[in-house]
Amino acid sequence: MASPAPASEDTVRKGPKPPIPLSVITGFLGSGKTTLLNRLLKDPAMADTAVIINEFGEIGLDHLFVDQAGDGIVELSSGCLCCTIRGDLVTTLENLLRRLDNGRMDRLNRVVIETTGLADPAPILHTVMLHPYLVMRYRLESVITLVDAVNGLSTLDNHEEARKQAAVADRLVFTKTDLLTTDADRSAFAALKARLETLNPGAQRLDASAGEAVAARLFNAGLYNPGTKIPDVAAWLNAEAYEGAGHHGHAHTHSHDHDHHHGHGHGHDHGHDVNRHDDSIRAFTLSTDRPVSASALEMFLDLLRSAHGPKLLRVKGIVKLAEDPDRPVVIHGVQHVFHPPATLEAWPDDDHRTRMVFITKDLPEGFVRKMFEAFSGALLPDTPDSQAMTDNPLAVSGFTSPVR
Repeated sequence: MASPAPASEDTVRKGPKPPIPLSVITGFLGSGKTTLLNRLLKDPAMADTAVIINEFGEIGLDHLFVDQAGDGIVELSSGCLCCTIRGDLVTTLENLLRRLDNGRMDRLNRVVIETTGLADPAPILHTVMLHPYLVMRYRLESVITLVDAVNGLSTLDNHEEARKQAAVADRLVFTKTDLLTTDADRSAFAALKARLETLNPGAQRLDASAGEAVAARLFNAGLYNPGTKIPDVAAWLNAEAYEGAGHHGHAHTHSHDHDHHHGHGHGHDHGHDVNRHDDSIRAFTLSTDRPVSASALEMFLDLLRSAHGPKLLRVKGIVKLAEDPDRPVVIHGVQHVFHPPATLEAWPDDDHRTRMVFITKDLPEGFVRKMFEAFSGALLPDTPDSQAMTDNPLAVSGFTSPVR
């Protein structure tokens, strides 16, 4: 009997393609997104990347255009593509996939979306996470937020959007550090960095003026290591940063919200009244050695996002399920929208605890912790256990209005 013919390259290419990593670049007006994009678009590491911007004229890209394609996609000399948001973001993302699938584009290794300076990045992330087809073809990798080193403190003081952009970032990129020429400038920058450490201790920080904001360091912040294709949960969660910054992180311990701005040792610039502006945003971790039942996890997340979705700026976690403790589940949410959970074939490291990182607004850490402990089976005095909460809707409703 003759051996079957080997699969042709065409047959192999028509198989399921791995999801394309998608990153969002955001930052307040004047933070330097245009300068960064112009630099990135010349970087050979950006080959086979598509950059989606709002309007070419609006951000003043350098004249790198080689060929103006009919569908609004521009091919650049670096091998990168550039396009505007056509009608809506879904249409633009679908057009890129169409070019890839019909062979008009050989490869698409990454998509980068640039937002307007006033934009809350959450709706862009929701666009991909909620669309039944796009969520299969794209994988949310990272949020990159640019921060003006000169004007950053006043921007955080005066604009809630800027605080949210900083809080949800995986990468914080400082721009214009070369303009910090006086002791007062440098002191204000130190205060800015300390403040961002409180808002978002887990984000990696890069200095654009020092040449650190290159493609290799800006991206690859997602769950999967691009080189090995296996998950790097420790780097993705970076849970230790939250604990090291004074954010409490163990589910069997108790914490109180009034401790949030004490004992950090960061020397905040109280002249800017950090508490007044930032006290509503909290970053913390929850962890437990106990396996969590799949139904308890689902109820916990459903209640949290249905009652308090807008207050969940970002949630990331790896969970040890009671039903399958050797295969952890990865969760990732932005406000009320959660990416479909991913089940890993094995634990990626020796730490087999459930670990969840939360960045919340107007949602106290103690409230989330108490709710998680009830659902995960750690009973506290005067707290209904998860079975009672399931049986008694009134008990559940008690968790919908945190007492401030």
